Amino acid sequence: MTLRRRSVDARLRRLHEIIRRLRRYRARGEDALRTDDDLQWLVERGLHLGCEIVLDVGNHILAGRFHRTPESYEQILEALASEGVISVALRAEMRGLGDFRNVLVHDYLGIDPERVCEGLAKAPEHFERFAGEIHGWLAAQPD
Repeated sequence: MTLRRRSVDARLRRLHEIIRRLRRYRARGEDALRTDDDLQWLVERGLHLGCEIVLDVGNHILAGRFHRTPESYEQILEALASEGVISVALRAEMRGLGDFRNVLVHDYLGIDPERVCEGLAKAPEHFERFAGEIHGWLAAQPD
């Protein structure tokens, strides 16, 4: 597989849109998120999409540039850090993203609103740092 920059860039543009929306939803406050089912649904969807994009971009870079195919979502982030694509600090901050993605996807019958609030509190900044580090890494790569 070859690294397709345009594909990565398109996903990162979508991630920036998700970040913007998540920040807007977060501004409504945790009380609104706990009591407004529609808002909670929007936030869950945004967090899910953000997680998917981060993991998809990471997997694409690992396969396309390093010919690596991690077996788990957490291994994607670990491999990105070990290859120098993202910083070790960002990797540490994003620890658990794969598990959180799985909760959003598979535990949809009983997602804890507190866990959604916790995710919303930090996800926009983590997603933004991820996008920034990926952009920086891509800029340093030869064509």
